[in-house]
Amino acid sequence: MMNGGRLLVDCLVALGAAKGFGVPGESYLAVLDALHDTRGRLDFILCRNEGGAAFMAAAWGKLTGQPGLCFVTRGPGATNAAIGIHTAMQDSAPMLVFVGQVGTDMRGREAFQELDYRAVFGTMAKWAVEIDQADRIPEILSRAWITATTGRPGPIVIALPEDMLSGPASAAPLTGPARIAEPAPDPAALAEALALLASAARPAILLGGCNWTEAGKTALKAFAETSDIPVIAALRYQDMFDNHSPCYAGDLGLGLAAGVRRTLAEADVVLALNTRFGEISTEGYTLFQVPVPRQKIIHVHASVAEIGKIYIPTLGIPAGPNAFAAALTPVSGAWADWRRRARAEYEATFDLPPQPSPVDMGAVTAHLRAVLPEDAILTNGAGNFTAWPNKFFRFGPKARLLAPQSGAMGYGLPAAIAAKVAHPDRTVVCFAGDGDFQMTCQELGTALQAGAQPIVLILNNGTYGTIRAHQERTYPARVSATDLVNPDFPALARAYGFHAERVERTDDFPAAFARALASPGGAVLDLNISAEALTPRQTLSQMRAAAQARQAPQ
Repeated sequence: MMNGGRLLVDCLVALGAAKGFGVPGESYLAVLDALHDTRGRLDFILCRNEGGAAFMAAAWGKLTGQPGLCFVTRGPGATNAAIGIHTAMQDSAPMLVFVGQVGTDMRGREAFQELDYRAVFGTMAKWAVEIDQADRIPEILSRAWITATTGRPGPIVIALPEDMLSGPASAAPLTGPARIAEPAPDPAALAEALALLASAARPAILLGGCNWTEAGKTALKAFAETSDIPVIAALRYQDMFDNHSPCYAGDLGLGLAAGVRRTLAEADVVLALNTRFGEISTEGYTLFQVPVPRQKIIHVHASVAEIGKIYIPTLGIPAGPNAFAAALTPVSGAWADWRRRARAEYEATFDLPPQPSPVDMGAVTAHLRAVLPEDAILTNGAGNFTAWPNKFFRFGPKARLLAPQSGAMGYGLPAAIAAKVAHPDRTVVCFAGDGDFQMTCQELGTALQAGAQPIVLILNNGTYGTIRAHQERTYPARVSATDLVNPDFPALARAYGFHAERVERTDDFPAAFARALASPGGAVLDLNISAEALTPRQTLSQMRAAAQARQAPQ
């Protein structure tokens, strides 16, 4: 007779799951046993730490739009995975986390590694549930898949009691995923939105979210370009709109460019499409006045819970981004100069002075813009170094960025591995600070075992740069706990089967990167970066300008 573990895996295969990331545990042995028979259909990617596995699953969800699967054991395994769950929630990325649980006869006794998963993850995940009866696996798994992918996508935590998995199951497996149509905009509301944009003197579009289709992105680009409206991306979603478009005007990210801030501050109508209003993307909730913005906000989101959560919009429209973009018809107005100014200010951010560092990251990023294929995937974790892939790379319609809205250190390498698992033939480049890299560097072993080796650029400046910058500003001349003593990164990488080398000077980078591209086993390049150059000079000046603007009367 089929047991619960087999039923769970058969349901996942029917739903279309192809890969799962995890660390084995005795609490879900029945699931591991069932996965033995699904190789080539549903593969288990063996990770080195549950945090790395959860990052990979979160990145998979963001990249593919399908739930990333993460399998971890109870207690310590689940708490290690919490960082990826939190990241998936802030990224609005679909994800299913399967957690082993103590047997149903042990609950409530503080048994070995016992956790109340609803209590622990109830506010961190979109939904947390425990399956007590094996025959309810198809019902709950179908609901979890739908919940993870619809409305505002997000992570679902599913606890699996050990005796439920090993016990008999008589329910039939799922036969496929439910087909859920994306909600379309109400015609009257759509007409009102278009009228508001047409009446604007300075319209702008703010977009975000990871659940865009190619058709949806194409439709929005056509609307923006035909209507001549500037488009700004929310934090770390600049890959959702072609950066080469004359309408693209930058992103609302860390180190906010003065031109981007000016565009949204001076706009009179803002179409906020598929984005939540996070702290970074609103400059600490100062870019738009709370709760009633000066700008007229048209907020379009598939989840009604996001509309009006912080800002009271002039018009709220519950609709999916792709359905809404497909329904748009061009508008016109006397704002061509407005759009051109926004674009010119974005273009000006690429006029960087030489950086005071043995390896000039401005020159490095310019080289990457020139040589990377158009479908390259860039990833990063957290730190000042993220300005380089986030601010100084241009994402065309086929390129992708995997970067955490949560600001989680250590995300970049696992995300790059997940991207190589999903797209083995694409070039994947991870940007990592030296501190950031060491959060998850053991996942190089996962990359080796899975045959999913990306190129990793370690921006090595011997310090936790972001914290150091804040420290020196707030407590000048009192440096504490931010200096790093690092290992020999190339030697470490070579031990994991990667091509690896130290790059001492800017002029050495093109040849080193060419060797990295040619390496069939991935590459790690350890870049000699001075502490003063980790954040671009221009970005620092933009941060100061933005701070002054926040203090000025509105």
